[in-house]
Amino acid sequence: MSQTCSIEKCMRTLRGFCDCCQQYLCLQHLNEHNASLVSQLNPLNDEINVLGDRLKTLNIHKAVADSRQKLDEWRQDCYKKIDCLFEQKCQELDQLVEEKIRQQREELNRIYSKITELVNAQETTRQDIDLLALNIRQLETNMNNIEQTCFTINTRPLLLDDTFISITKTIEKELDLSTLSPPCTTIHRILGSFRSLTGNDRHFLTHQEPNLCLFDQKLNIAKETLWSYGAIWDMCWSSTLDRFIVLGKKSIFLINENTMSIDNVHTVSKRDLLSCTCSDIVLFVCTNEDASSIMEFILFPSIELIREWKYLTCSNDEIINDIVYNNENLALMVENQSEKSLRIELRYAETLDRIWSLQLDIRCAQKIPFRCCALTGNEWLIVDYETDRLLQITKDGKMKTEIKYSPTPCRALMFDTNKLAISTVNSVNLHTIQSNQ
Repeated sequence: MSQTCSIEKCMRTLRGFCDCCQQYLCLQHLNEHNASLVSQLNPLNDEINVLGDRLKTLNIHKAVADSRQKLDEWRQDCYKKIDCLFEQKCQELDQLVEEKIRQQREELNRIYSKITELVNAQETTRQDIDLLALNIRQLETNMNNIEQTCFTINTRPLLLDDTFISITKTIEKELDLSTLSPPCTTIHRILGSFRSLTGNDRHFLTHQEPNLCLFDQKLNIAKETLWSYGAIWDMCWSSTLDRFIVLGKKSIFLINENTMSIDNVHTVSKRDLLSCTCSDIVLFVCTNEDASSIMEFILFPSIELIREWKYLTCSNDEIINDIVYNNENLALMVENQSEKSLRIELRYAETLDRIWSLQLDIRCAQKIPFRCCALTGNEWLIVDYETDRLLQITKDGKMKTEIKYSPTPCRALMFDTNKLAISTVNSVNLHTIQSNQ
């Protein structure tokens, strides 16, 4: 006796196995299942057409714009180093000739003084005349030699190979603050140390009384130098200048990563400074006063004030606690002193137009600035020392995660792609943090 279709209440004879439902079906139900499968091709076809249209309009230049900018920065940096070496060697050439000229000028002045002395005395001898004539002839010969001097310049070709630049594809993922590890390394602060910290992809900088200390990625001291310029309010790194920037109460200092030399490059006489951050071309500095100003300094060829924003970002009873640059935007920590409240704002760095603002559940009881730092994925981390918390803010200005942190956190710095340095009252702790999968 023939078997019937597996579909309930269908008494037709089965004709084959359906790989869709994994059952033996009659011809009619096989056709129905086949038609159902075929109908699912239509939305797939629509999706692939949409992706095809998207691929046609994909802007390659926009996709690689940031990477091309970094390549161009590398090129400009190489040009700058070549120009610097060129100028150095030109100066060496000039100095070689100028030294000879200086010697002849001294001899000329000596001869001139001797002649003047004899003329004033109205008395001379044949020996004086012959000696002066001999000296003049020798001076003339020396000057002829200088004019005919030539130098041999030995140069070597500048050899570049493909290993100078490596390109790897990376996808910047959002971090998950809840995965923050226990401290993997800790620096214990010396009493009297300032809590600011900043870094680049090689080192991070902080203060260990009485020195500025440069630490490697394992938190070993790489270099240090004596700091004798008073309170440190903030720090940042400038890739354009290849220097650390340290903000004093009224002055801006540049720190050479290689030599640890300290240069005072700008001083503000009438106001105090509070926070700073850098783009590729501009240093932003906030003043420590009611209705804080944001001062813009051009970085190159020298640090000079080019613009000041006043009453645009905060009212008369507000003060900007912190300013952080990331991807052409500025994050501002704004404290309302009369309400003792705090908010974070994101603004365009070029125009200071506001993108979003988030009021925080933080009451400002102490007169200590609240700080934040940039995370991967254009997110932000706020350090709440009042209630011992770290707050993670999404790129569109929403509260994402908050965790308790002990001891009391004061500052934070994203170090590498998955390391977070937390500056506390008496230490700096280095943590790892995982990204969202």
